Amino acid sequence: MSYEVVIGLEVHVELLTNTKLFCSCANKFGASPNTQVCPVCLGLPGVLPVVNRKAVELLLKSALAMDCRIPEYSKFDRKNYFYPDMPKNYQISQYDNPLSVDGYLEIDSDSGKKRVRIKRIHLEEDTGKSTHLGTIDQSLYTLEDYNRAGVPLMEIVTEPDISSPQEAYDFLTTLKALLQWIRVSDCKMEEGSLRCDANVSLKKKGDEELGVKTEVKNMNSFKAVRSALAFEIERQEKAIENGERIIQETRGWEDGRGITISLRSKEYAHDYRYFPEPDLVPMKIEKSWLKELEESLPELPLARKSRLMKDYGIDEYDAGLLVSSKAAADFFEETFRQSKNLTGKQIPALQAAREISNWIKGDISKYLNAKGLEINDTALKPGQLAKMIQLISEGTISGKIGKSLVELMLEKGGDPDIIIKEKGWVQISGTNELLPYLKSVFEENPTVVKDFLDGKEKALAFLVGKVMKATAGRANPEVLNKLLKDELEKLKV
Repeated sequence: MSYEVVIGLEVHVELLTNTKLFCSCANKFGASPNTQVCPVCLGLPGVLPVVNRKAVELLLKSALAMDCRIPEYSKFDRKNYFYPDMPKNYQISQYDNPLSVDGYLEIDSDSGKKRVRIKRIHLEEDTGKSTHLGTIDQSLYTLEDYNRAGVPLMEIVTEPDISSPQEAYDFLTTLKALLQWIRVSDCKMEEGSLRCDANVSLKKKGDEELGVKTEVKNMNSFKAVRSALAFEIERQEKAIENGERIIQETRGWEDGRGITISLRSKEYAHDYRYFPEPDLVPMKIEKSWLKELEESLPELPLARKSRLMKDYGIDEYDAGLLVSSKAAADFFEETFRQSKNLTGKQIPALQAAREISNWIKGDISKYLNAKGLEINDTALKPGQLAKMIQLISEGTISGKIGKSLVELMLEKGGDPDIIIKEKGWVQISGTNELLPYLKSVFEENPTVVKDFLDGKEKALAFLVGKVMKATAGRANPEVLNKLLKDELEKLKV
C-alpha cells in the first residue's frame, strides 16, 4: 500500500454505578423498556440534574490508570442536537474543560510495544437505545427505550496514533482489560456498556498532512471494529486511486453485509452549539481526593504481567493472557499458593506455575469463552485445580481424564479425590490390570500387530489408542507404552 493508515478511536464506556449520572434511576441492564426513567432523564420541564459523585470517581481512577493529567477545573456543557434517542434535544457532556487530558495506553502491537496517546477522557450522559425495524438506513419505523438515557458514560478519545485495524483491536482489548481490572465498567459490548466509533483516513507515505477522515459507527464487537476498518481502508484507497474525492462523513457498519454505508455528513464541534451547562456548577478536583484514588488503585496489568514473569517464570505470552482478566490472574496466583500447601507429592515451583497457566489458558479458557463467563463465575475453586494437577502428576489420573474432571468442576465444583472415585476415573497403572486389555486389542487387531512386528512403528500409536479407548482413558500412558513394547517384543520371538 502506498498510503499510511491513520486511525483515532472514540470509546464510550458505561460506568459501574448503581444510579444514573444526574438522577436516582437505576443503572441496570435488562429491564423492560422505559421502566427505569424519571422526569430528570426524560428531560421534562422544570427538573434539575445533580452530579453522581461515584461516576466522577470512576472516571478519575481510569484517568490515573492511563497516566492522564487531571485539570483542577472542569465543567459540563450542553451539546445541542436533535435525535429521537435524546429526549432533551441536548446532551449534557463536556467540551473545552474535560475531567482529564494527555495520557497514554501501552499496547503490544505487531511492531512491538507502542504507546497510544489519550487526548481526553470526559464524562457525559448516555442516550436512549434506538431499535430499527430493518436496516438503519431503510427502517420502516424506530422504537425508543429511554432506560439507558442518563446512564453515566465515559468517553475516551485517542490521538490518531493507530496505524492498522489490528492495532485498533489490540488497543480495545488492552483497554477493556484495564477497565475491568480497576472495576470501572463490565465492558460488555453485547449489553452496550462499551461502544466504539473510529475515525479513519489515508495519507500518502511521507506526507505530513492528514487525509480526509470518515467516522465509522455501529460496530458491536472488537472483531467488527477490525473488519469495518479493514473495509473502510480498502474503500478509501480504491476511491482515491479512481480519482474520487473522500468526503468527511459518518458511515455505519453493516455486519451482515460486511460493508460501511453513508449515514450523514460529519458534524463539526460548532454544529453542536456547545455552551456551559447552566444547571450544574463547575467542578474543582481536590488533590487530596486524587491522592486517595491513586492509592486505592490495584496493581495494574502491565506491572502484574512483569511480576508474574519474574516470580513464576512464565513467558511473556502466557503472562499477557493471564492479566487480560484480573479474575484469571488472581485465580492463577491463589492456585499456585494452594498447590504449595497440599500434602503428598510436591511439584517443582516452575513446573507447577506452567501447569496451572496451561490449564487456565487451555481447557478452562475454552469453557469460559463458550459460556461467556469469567473464571470466578464458575464453581471451580483454586484448591480444586491445584489438587487435580497434583493427581495428574502422581499418575492417579491421566491428562485426558483431567479434561473431563476440570469441566465437571467448572460446572459443579467438588473434591477431585471424591469425584474420580465416584466416576471410576482412577488411572490403571498395574501391569496385571492392563494385560487383559492388551491381549484383547492384539486379538482384535492382528494386522496392526503384524505391521508393528514388520517394522512399522506408527502401528504402536494405533494400538495405544485402542487400549486407551478400551480403558475409557484410564490407562497410565507411560506404563502402557512400555508394556505394549515389551509384549510386542515377546511376539517377535
